[in-house]
Amino acid sequence: MEYHNPVLASEAIEALNIQAGGTYVDATFGGGGHARLILQALDENARLIGFDQDEDAQRNALDDPRFTFVPHNFRFLRRFLRLHDAVEVDGILADLGVSSHQLNEAERGFSFRFDTQLDMRMNQQGERSAADVLATYTEAELQNMFGTLGEVRNSRTLAQAIVRERQVRPMRSISDLLAVLDPLVRGQRNRYLAQVFQALRMEVNDEVGALQDFLEQSLQVLKPGGRLVIIAYHSIEDRMVKNFIKTGKVDGEMEQDFYGNITRPFEVITRKAMLPSEIEIKANPRSRSAKMRVAVKI
Repeated sequence: MEYHNPVLASEAIEALNIQAGGTYVDATFGGGGHARLILQALDENARLIGFDQDEDAQRNALDDPRFTFVPHNFRFLRRFLRLHDAVEVDGILADLGVSSHQLNEAERGFSFRFDTQLDMRMNQQGERSAADVLATYTEAELQNMFGTLGEVRNSRTLAQAIVRERQVRPMRSISDLLAVLDPLVRGQRNRYLAQVFQALRMEVNDEVGALQDFLEQSLQVLKPGGRLVIIAYHSIEDRMVKNFIKTGKVDGEMEQDFYGNITRPFEVITRKAMLPSEIEIKANPRSRSAKMRVAVKI
């Protein structure tokens, strides 16, 4: 299967500050690119636990006694670490977003390059598809989704067009959706379509909610001195990560004790997000929007 090259690979491994005998989590296993690099730095007594809800990723599970694959969303991090007797861990890595494999699998419906069903479920057991969202959301909900998650400028016009169209015929395929989108394109077509599809994918998979759950649990399972390394590709996700490592809250709200002292759960290692080099961007265009943030649990 074709999976993307791991983004900021050497930088992420260095940021984890791996202890040879430690316990680590690759929260977004995918093709196993980062996981293989982590295992190279571990000794025979160490453990690596990989999470991925996509059934395709399970086929990449590493044949290594130190590795455990968990076929679930990383929002259940704490539950499954306890199940696998890894209550505390030394480091957690998450590379957010959609994989090249998922984009290139036509039947998954993640890409506007193929005409197939509007699916977009990362977990194929999930109940709600992209077609379901387009068929059931109110105009206001559609406008908010496209405006917030996709940063689509004409989100109101788009929402109105979808509601009008579905009154005439259901939108079940990508070509059905493109017929609505093409007359509304503002600016560069591929960019506009990418924003719309991104919003739908993030909504179908509740990516914002899952990230919040994951971040909150990461603080609970990391040992003091443990490292949290997150690579984000979307401004909303990056802002959540930035706020969380600064304050322990995804909304950035500071907590204070009785004396007014600010509670800081992490030491922030990356004051500014780490970006891929021009060489990496040229070799792997997907890395262009990547931002990596690193923190150490206090």
